[in-house]
Amino acid sequence: MPAAQPRPESVPGSDLPGPSLPGPSLPGPSLAAIREARERVAAVVSTTPMEDSRFLSETLGHPVHLKAENLQRTGSYKIRGAYNLLAQLSDAEKARGVVAASAGNHAQGVALAARELGIAATIFMPLGVALPKLQATRGYGADVVLHGAIVDETLRAAAEFAERTGAVLIPPFDHPEIVAGQGTLALEILDQVPDVSNVIVPIGGGGLISGIATAFAQLAPELGRSIRVIGVQAENSAAYPPSLEAGAPLTIATLPTIADGIAVARPGSLNFEIIRRAVDEVVTIEDDETAKAIVVLLERAKLVVEPAGAVGVAALLAGKLDIEGPTVVILSGGNIDPMIMERVISRGLAASARYLIVSIPLPDRPGQLARIAEIIAEANANVVEVLHTRHGNGLQISEVEIVIHMETRGAEHAELVLQHLRDEGYRPQVEL
Repeated sequence: MPAAQPRPESVPGSDLPGPSLPGPSLPGPSLAAIREARERVAAVVSTTPMEDSRFLSETLGHPVHLKAENLQRTGSYKIRGAYNLLAQLSDAEKARGVVAASAGNHAQGVALAARELGIAATIFMPLGVALPKLQATRGYGADVVLHGAIVDETLRAAAEFAERTGAVLIPPFDHPEIVAGQGTLALEILDQVPDVSNVIVPIGGGGLISGIATAFAQLAPELGRSIRVIGVQAENSAAYPPSLEAGAPLTIATLPTIADGIAVARPGSLNFEIIRRAVDEVVTIEDDETAKAIVVLLERAKLVVEPAGAVGVAALLAGKLDIEGPTVVILSGGNIDPMIMERVISRGLAASARYLIVSIPLPDRPGQLARIAEIIAEANANVVEVLHTRHGNGLQISEVEIVIHMETRGAEHAELVLQHLRDEGYRPQVEL
């Protein structure tokens, strides 16, 4: 099957038809290794639910299923690859212990895998790591060392620790046994949705999607068909599109993103080669689109999903993908700090025009605020907060400004409220 023609915001994986390639021509683990990994990780890994999404199916016009790895042990798929690698260490390597660096999901995966296998684990985490992730990693029995303001500093510290102590450094994605462990998800997907046509996968360093893509590529002869694999990255930290265009892994300058779980500056070398040849398309998503997807998943699917795990749903809702047929979206994790979740939900509601912030210049005379509140109430919106000031930029000396935070029922209702205000002679300005 020829690679899909990319939309303007996407980058093709390759001009080679990845999913139809025979196994030996792909780097990384063989299909046999992925099947063996599935047997190996069954000791600790749950077969996570495959949830049918009526809302997304009706919205998009074809069946959409959600693979709920946010309900996996440790709250993400990472335990699959971590356990698969640790279980194959020699007795001498196990005796030396393991070390990893991570701000969250990889840390928890390695910590739990090490505990289950009786291996001492040291996990380096950045100084600003979210408290729930720190507590969870310690709760799995790992010795946690806080070091570095950014993850790159944390990674260097972990590597130095491995060099100094002989502990085995466990990489987060760029290792064949990690890839094989993550590839077990492809086998589960086929068990649960045998007629799947498309699988949408979040991408950070590339461990998860490269495992899934190489499994499907090697299964194509058995299945007699290809399965499209599509990757999604956060726009502010998207290393794969420029790397694929250049034909080699590039290091990019990442920008802040709510999807910090997939904020990786450089693709893994092994992962890149698999993705280049076996992934059909890579698209990017803005943070506001991800925030909206998190709200949809909460309201419609009753699932708590971290931003990195919601980017696949965001890509569907944003119309970034031109696909047909049964589609599986991987919700790769659910480890979100409640404090961050509060902010993300607020952002998602604002992005959906369900939480509106409006500034209105008014004549400085009694009764104006009451009249504004009356108009908003008549339009069936709910005022949450009001700020009244005489010191706004651009105000006349005889004017004041009010900033009103209100709840609406969505974009159409928000526009109705704004039009009611305009009809009464006011000049509302929506603030982002």
